[in-house]
Amino acid sequence: MNPTDYTVPADTRIGHVHLKVSNLEKALDFYCGLLGFELTARYGDQAAFISAGGYHHHIGLNTWYSKGFPPASRDGVGLFHTAILYPSRKDLARIYKRLIDSHYPLSGASDHGVSEAIYLNDPDNNGIELYWDRPKELWPVAEDGSLEMYTRVLNLNGLLTELN
Repeated sequence: MNPTDYTVPADTRIGHVHLKVSNLEKALDFYCGLLGFELTARYGDQAAFISAGGYHHHIGLNTWYSKGFPPASRDGVGLFHTAILYPSRKDLARIYKRLIDSHYPLSGASDHGVSEAIYLNDPDNNGIELYWDRPKELWPVAEDGSLEMYTRVLNLNGLLTELN
């Protein structure tokens, strides 16, 4: 089989992420209480499914193999981060303001040319990227037509002006 015989359809999306957590209540406090996801299903103290906008689930949380365990090593293999795409820059500014008001620590904030992103960790030290995509016509493009993504410091004060 030739790998160039098939490409994933353009409208394919990543449907959900399922995370192992050490404490389901702490995870729900973070994802629902702080980030604002809605609980759609719960299976006792072992698993929960959460979503935005009524979807069956964007994130699954479970303690099946991880209850009470410490976070995975930063230097080991595993998930780098889960990226949560917000529909607009104003929506990203709203969640950033919520994080500020909650005194929740950030691990970074970047302008990638195609997007602007805020980085933090959940209670189990799983990386989280909260971001919005700039309109495609504003993405930086090199002379050869390829994307010219970069990592620059995100102007967080400028982001907050979206709320004025």
